[in-house]
Amino acid sequence: MANLTAMLTARRGRGALDWTDWFSYGYLGLGLLLMFGPVAWLVLSSFKSAAALNEFPPQLLPYGQKTVAVTGHENPLPLYRVTLPDGTTRELAEVRRIGIQATLVDPNAPEQEYKVNIRERKPVREFELALNNYTEIFGKFSFGTFLWNSVFITVVATLITLLFNAMAAFALSKYRFGGRNAVFLVIISTLMIPPTIILVPNFLVVSELGLLNSLWGVIWPAVATPTGVFLLRQYMLTIPDELIEAARMDNASEWRIFWRIILPLSAPALAVLAIFSVMWRWNDFLWPLIVLSRTEKFTLQLALNAFQGELTTQWHYLLAMTVITLLPVTLVFAFLQKYITTGIASAGVK
Repeated sequence: MANLTAMLTARRGRGALDWTDWFSYGYLGLGLLLMFGPVAWLVLSSFKSAAALNEFPPQLLPYGQKTVAVTGHENPLPLYRVTLPDGTTRELAEVRRIGIQATLVDPNAPEQEYKVNIRERKPVREFELALNNYTEIFGKFSFGTFLWNSVFITVVATLITLLFNAMAAFALSKYRFGGRNAVFLVIISTLMIPPTIILVPNFLVVSELGLLNSLWGVIWPAVATPTGVFLLRQYMLTIPDELIEAARMDNASEWRIFWRIILPLSAPALAVLAIFSVMWRWNDFLWPLIVLSRTEKFTLQLALNAFQGELTTQWHYLLAMTVITLLPVTLVFAFLQKYITTGIASAGVK
């Protein structure tokens, strides 16, 4: 924390701020605003009510219509600030509205009614978090099912991806056999193939295996990635071969060497690949859209797309679902981000 504070408060000038300090802080502030401004707007908007989202001009903070309990009325009435003909301004509760004319009463003296043009009243607002946007989605839209499907696909696919890519990288980095470089070149060359080209072959294979409308049909086609093999191979090249030879002299099996020596030493690179895999799987939309057609098998991404109606969209629920969708990737990145620089930098040593 001390190093971070020193870095953020460092400046070129000894006394007053130098012009380069102003430029640096301004540039960093602009970048911060462009990167996190939309995210902040999304999170704040997810706590707004449906009426607040439809207001123009839009408000940054979630303000709601203030209501007040009035004698003789079962439900609280919305409160407005009204300018009366005598020039005085009062806060009145609206009882009804017909056309452009609204009927309002004084909350403390509801027996007297005021007829006011709707243009002459302004709503009284207060800071209000619409927490029901989050609580109601679990009971209305099978959100728990969609969340479980996404979590299952992401976790299982990430674990299998780490295992398969690590085994391939171990063989390509520590074994000497004919055609090793050719195999590695073929694996890397698949990066030049656009993913959309192999959608039809993948679909035919999944269909023949009977994995349509199955979560495993989403998981298996991409468990081995050329990016993961490349990243892990380059990192494993930095592990001394003497460790493996010493383990073999102690009669350790190849699997034991891989599991007890190579994987622990490759933890930074595995963490980087885990972050990438979680992002790929959690945000994947096209392949699940092709494989899954039953609503109970939908992932969160498909549910968000299907949630938008042809005529109306309940944006307050959609924004809340979007924020929840962003949380897992954010948490994974927050816990594993310290490995990103170490893993990527070490992967390019050799």
